Amino acid sequence: MADRHNRIKALIARNVSEIVMFELKNKSIGMVSVNDVEVYDDFSQANVYVTFMDTHNQKRRLEELERTEGYVRSSLAKKMDTYKVPRIKFKLDESYFKAKSLEEALEREEKQLESLPKEEEQDN
Repeated sequence: MADRHNRIKALIARNVSEIVMFELKNKSIGMVSVNDVEVYDDFSQANVYVTFMDTHNQKRRLEELERTEGYVRSSLAKKMDTYKVPRIKFKLDESYFKAKSLEEALEREEKQLESLPKEEEQDN
């Protein structure tokens, strides 16, 4: 069962990525990267985590992408060899931004540590 679940997950990720990149005609969405897919155990819904290459207006772009769910699902049904095609729920993948802010915080902390006066070694 786990193999089937992973196969469906990979199939959805690849096909949704191709559909979004090559079939959607909505220019306001822009370039989209499909980063991950979570599929419910009963295959009723798939959460597709996306990142937009252009970082401004991400919420509006996500809303535009959500409006294409019907088209994406019907196109996905034509490409998949399964009986049941899950509903698609697009979600903004914020892991890149979280990692970036964590990296920036670590850099600030490192600079603060470097700026502290170093203790002089004591002579023995």
